Amino acid sequence: MTEEGSERENRGLTSMDSMESRWVYQDEEGSDIDNDGGLESPQRDSDDEDNAEQRLIRTGHRIDSFDVEALEVPGAHKNDFESQDATLGRRIGLAFQTLGVVFGDVGTSPLYTFSVMFSKAPVNGDEDVIGALSLVLYTLILISLIKYVLIVLWANDDGEGGTFALYSLICRHAKVGLLPNQLPSDARISNFRLKVPSAELERSLKIKERLEASHTLKKLLLILVLAGTSMVIADGVVTPAMSVISAVGGLKVGISGFEQEHVVMISVAFLIILFSVQRYGTSKVGIVVGPALFIWFCSLGGIGIYNLVKYDRKVLKAFNPLNIYYFFKRNSTKAWYSLGGCILCATGSEAMFADLCYFSVRSVQLTFVFLVLPCLLLGYLGQAAYLMENHADTTQAFFSSVPSGAYWPVFLIANVAALIASRAMTTATFSCIKQSTALGCFPRLKIIYTSRKFMGQIYIPVMNWFLLTLTLVLVCNISSIYEIGNAYGIAELGVMMMTTILVTLVMLLIWQINIFIVLSFVIIFLGLELTFFSSVLWSVGDGSWIILVFSIVIFPIMYIWNYGSKLKYETEVKQKMPMDVLRELGPDLGTVRAPGIGLIYNELAKGVPAIFGHFLSTLPAVHSMMIFVCIKYVPVSVVPQSERFLFRRVCSKSYHIFRCVASPHSAGNRYGYKDVRKENHQTFEQLLIESLEKFIRREAQERSLESDDDDSDAEEETFSRILIAPNGSVYSLGVPLLEEFKDTSKFISGGSTVKEQQQAQTEEISIDAEQSLEKELSFLRKAKESGVVYLLGHGNIRARKDSWFIKKLVINYFYAFLRKNSRRGTANLSVPHSHLIQVGMTYMV
Repeated sequence: MTEEGSERENRGLTSMDSMESRWVYQDEEGSDIDNDGGLESPQRDSDDEDNAEQRLIRTGHRIDSFDVEALEVPGAHKNDFESQDATLGRRIGLAFQTLGVVFGDVGTSPLYTFSVMFSKAPVNGDEDVIGALSLVLYTLILISLIKYVLIVLWANDDGEGGTFALYSLICRHAKVGLLPNQLPSDARISNFRLKVPSAELERSLKIKERLEASHTLKKLLLILVLAGTSMVIADGVVTPAMSVISAVGGLKVGISGFEQEHVVMISVAFLIILFSVQRYGTSKVGIVVGPALFIWFCSLGGIGIYNLVKYDRKVLKAFNPLNIYYFFKRNSTKAWYSLGGCILCATGSEAMFADLCYFSVRSVQLTFVFLVLPCLLLGYLGQAAYLMENHADTTQAFFSSVPSGAYWPVFLIANVAALIASRAMTTATFSCIKQSTALGCFPRLKIIYTSRKFMGQIYIPVMNWFLLTLTLVLVCNISSIYEIGNAYGIAELGVMMMTTILVTLVMLLIWQINIFIVLSFVIIFLGLELTFFSSVLWSVGDGSWIILVFSIVIFPIMYIWNYGSKLKYETEVKQKMPMDVLRELGPDLGTVRAPGIGLIYNELAKGVPAIFGHFLSTLPAVHSMMIFVCIKYVPVSVVPQSERFLFRRVCSKSYHIFRCVASPHSAGNRYGYKDVRKENHQTFEQLLIESLEKFIRREAQERSLESDDDDSDAEEETFSRILIAPNGSVYSLGVPLLEEFKDTSKFISGGSTVKEQQQAQTEEISIDAEQSLEKELSFLRKAKESGVVYLLGHGNIRARKDSWFIKKLVINYFYAFLRKNSRRGTANLSVPHSHLIQVGMTYMV
């Protein structure tokens, strides 16, 4: 075992590392078969494993492409915050980007929190101001700081945050996903900690077994995730509306006679500009807006200190939580109504988690604790100090508390911060949609990756304009910040509750911490969020119902897509071609093998798709070399050229059939997030052929090394199987035991003769291997000269005639409509029609 492997073992990790030597079973043709039945070495498909003779071998040190996918190769993915050689200027620049990307939403909450709160519970005295302030302070500390920053951020999935990241994390540790496209190699991506047997470990295993055994629990978990995701998308609609209108509404304070209609018109113009620049990279915009948001937080802190000094410092008593009790005692029902406005102080907490993919957990925590939270607390304290002497100015509490000489600079920076907050929530929505698409829970859309430095920075054009349209409809129909604030609370609390439930499951299943800590977490935070949610639901009739309607529309779209995709994939798995059929057909596949290369695109992660049989029965001939291009999600920002194609061999060499793992954003080439296909189809074909040639050479080299290892092992075994008799004579256990005694000298002489014979045999095998390699490479070049044809199989599903009416409606109409209008996995292909062959196939489900 290597030093790296020993170090991993000492740390308690049991994940498989391809840098280490490992033992696998090998069949008679050389395919490595993992203990769980998965295919490891690129020789042939797993369907060959059943009737094959197996032997145990040890593989050598090798870096496989799955290690890059698993982010286990050093340097494959690392946040710039974690880079040891980052300069001070670089760190400062990244800190500004963190402000601009992650904290924009939570940073603009002082613009509207008190205004919405006191619209539900008017101020009747100083005690009401202190009570409301205490409620805001502890909501911010409990939900934003303790729940999200200190706990939830650690429940990320390899740096990805959000509802679907939690679901993906759970699916990696338990087989709870409804889409059965997991491979044994995917399980080796995860790192699992080796834990000493304990009550927590036993509880975790029981929960895992219960989840995996219950289809109802799997469905319930998926429904919770889809509901949370629909709320995130709804949040992406209401956040820009609330932030921009509340910021522009400050003109009512600076300009007398300024009406709400004017606020709406300016807000619409700002929103159109905001969504128009959304396509530019987050890192580029983050550098520009980061300093602006830094100024905004400093302004919040400065204004807060100014108001504390000028007005009333008695508001510091709000840190006593008893004031919350007195606030509810004095106002009872009105105080309960005001909870819908109070939760707005924690808006953006979910966006912090969803936008985590851009930066490291530690950087977000430090920035929030040492800059964002102190400035927010000072900002709320300053507003409360101003309201202690100005009870009537609650309509525009923030802008009324700004000193007159600083009003216009603060107004300008507040509007910039509002636009930044809107952008942050939109990018979080994009990230959530990307994650849901990767897990088969959202129709495929065009995704543009806007940064080579950060893997999560994306732009989805269709969703961008869709969110803009809905935001404009919301602003034009519900212009009051009180009604929009209530809608905002519904969307935020819906996501928060789903996150609490999923993190609780992570605590039990993955973290395996003490049950009392888990119960405390779920009781405190889920109890708080349910209390807040009851308040906002009570006021749903004031116009905020539109958000619930929007979420209800998004949810069935996601569920129907997942349901149809699951049925389609399960049907393809059931109807895939058995490997025995290919063997019976022989290397000619029962037809004519015309010179050339055929690329067959399919979504099947394992096995030969049934569409291939359709090709064999439909076409008069198939190409002499066939490559199945399997479309699969690759979570890497930039894939090196040498890693962009991952090949596996199907059947024996004489069949000339391969499998190629591809990224859904590259359509046949393993590009990363930012890798854009700029080359034409000839360049693409050349890259594929070169990669396939390297694969064939590497495969031959590995088999040669394995043969050498087998020879040396056999030689050691021959000399080790010796029994020394008491009289000094030697028995060789490599020969029948009825052989007569031989002395040592004769045995050694015989051994050397055997060694010479083995060496001659090895040289002969080596020559044959070289000739076989050159023959296959020559075959590959001739096939390339004959041309490359793209074979696209379009698999559709229809409900059986005896199916229920609802199933027919969902599959034949709703899912068919979504599939027809979604982006195909091969959409990036730019080949002439003369190189395309398309065959349709309908599965009855």
